[in-house]
Amino acid sequence: MSDSIERATADYASVEELVRQRLSEAFGGVRGIAEAAVPTIAFTVSYLTTRELRLSLIIAASLTAVLLVIRLVQRSNPQFVLNALVGIGIAALFASRSGDARDVFLPGIIYNAVYAVILLLSVAIRWPVVGLMVGSLTADFTTWRTDPGMRKLCNRLTIVLALPCIVRVLVQYPLWAADMIGWLGTSKIILGWPLQIAALLLMVWLLSRNSTPVADLGADSGPEHAS
Repeated sequence: MSDSIERATADYASVEELVRQRLSEAFGGVRGIAEAAVPTIAFTVSYLTTRELRLSLIIAASLTAVLLVIRLVQRSNPQFVLNALVGIGIAALFASRSGDARDVFLPGIIYNAVYAVILLLSVAIRWPVVGLMVGSLTADFTTWRTDPGMRKLCNRLTIVLALPCIVRVLVQYPLWAADMIGWLGTSKIILGWPLQIAALLLMVWLLSRNSTPVADLGADSGPEHAS
């Protein structure tokens, strides 16, 4: 194993532990997922109460900005709040241009559709996104591909990662087409962090079934590891 991989994986006892940590970082943990839901909750509740598009957008953006300030004061990673703030900004742009409140949810539907296609395509071309996550953490983007078991695990995890996106599109697009804003907001909340946590739990279960020594990640593949 190269020195760069040894340094990157020194704190992990197994490949599965390494992948779990990388996935947790990618989603921002429970706090990051909860913060991402704030703009949707704020907009939906406000719009259903007031029927004022601009006011509802301002309230959602303001609450997200407060979360950002809290992150900055605490000197914690603001990445996921910034993502939420950018998201509500894009949603506001879509809705403001059309004047239709349902278009607040359109960017999310488009994003999930594109993200699902990218994830599934990465599996189809045998470069699953989760494998690239492992590679970015170990400072070696190709070594994980030398082990058939690792490739199979990364394929499965990438498909699980795509499932919430697919479900969101299948549920939310018909609601958007039918202009059912209340159900759109409700579905986005339910299919947001709760569904993502369910996917993460499934990933954790898949990862808990094996314990591959980190040393094996950079080992030369022998006959037993041949593709």
